[in-house]
Amino acid sequence: MSTANSFDFDTNKLAIYLEQQINGFKGPITAEKFAGGQSNPTFLINAASGKYVLRRKPSGELLKSAHAVDREYRVISALANTDVPVPKVYHLCEDDTVIGSMFYVMEYIDGRVMWDPALPDENEENRKAIYSEMNRVLAALHSVDIETVGLSDYGKSGNYFERQTGRWSKQYRASETEVIPEMETLIEWLPANMPADDGKVALVHGDFRLDNMMFHPTEVKVLALVDWELSTLGHPYADLAYQCMQLRMKRTSNMPGLGDVERISLNIPTEEEYVAEYCERMGLEAIPNWNFYLAFSFFRFAAILQGVKKRAIDGNASSDKAMKMGELVKPLAEMAVTLI
Repeated sequence: MSTANSFDFDTNKLAIYLEQQINGFKGPITAEKFAGGQSNPTFLINAASGKYVLRRKPSGELLKSAHAVDREYRVISALANTDVPVPKVYHLCEDDTVIGSMFYVMEYIDGRVMWDPALPDENEENRKAIYSEMNRVLAALHSVDIETVGLSDYGKSGNYFERQTGRWSKQYRASETEVIPEMETLIEWLPANMPADDGKVALVHGDFRLDNMMFHPTEVKVLALVDWELSTLGHPYADLAYQCMQLRMKRTSNMPGLGDVERISLNIPTEEEYVAEYCERMGLEAIPNWNFYLAFSFFRFAAILQGVKKRAIDGNASSDKAMKMGELVKPLAEMAVTLI
């Protein structure tokens, strides 16, 4: 993973603190901010005792309930002995005085992050296998017994899409910078066309996509699913539809979608094939109301990126790409409207 030389906390103070909290940790340390990502700033910690990863809340005024790194720490800890690949976590610090905000420390995994879903550096066989491996991890996540791992209170059960539509409509309003007619249409249409609750409840990642996975350096194997900021108890189809958005979105410098890429020659599955493989793994015959779940996913993603744009305007964004990402709000809303 590439890093950018940027950090905004006292590394000496942090080293002393971590030596007291993590068994075997030893300073001195250096910190480098990982490039990419708009949510919780993430740092590579090089210590005398080895490499670690630190993930913190951004500084500045934040939207209510956003950037909950304590929830990330909890869910990663809970998944340690399941079929869902996650990094080992070492410590959660809720004391803002150490580096200026809450943070946690986890293991550093020497793996590959595949930023481009077209997988230009892979051969045809590997491309198909990589998408199948992502599908396997998604099914494993949705098969976790939430009571057994102690996450039965990690979110509310039932009416997930109703609650999420309400939540992201409010978050969008809180970060709104201009009137986007398509977002207004979706805010009205989604509640009025909500499928009946089918009772499905699972642990959902909330940002399940290729570049939130660490792959083995040489094998087609996911070593860790990361960035759990948006995870909760919810409906499994939300994660599936969210990932399938990338198969529909256009390929731009801001968002490398696959919607206008000729995928047959690349041996990347179609949306129908990907959904069918998921259904087979989960023992499902089909997924009704699929267009609703897709429209909801585009709307939710647009609302998230509106928050990124607002933070950029306010000067609190984690990435210099934040403003460019904010430009995607309207195109995403437009794609959602075509589905309804």
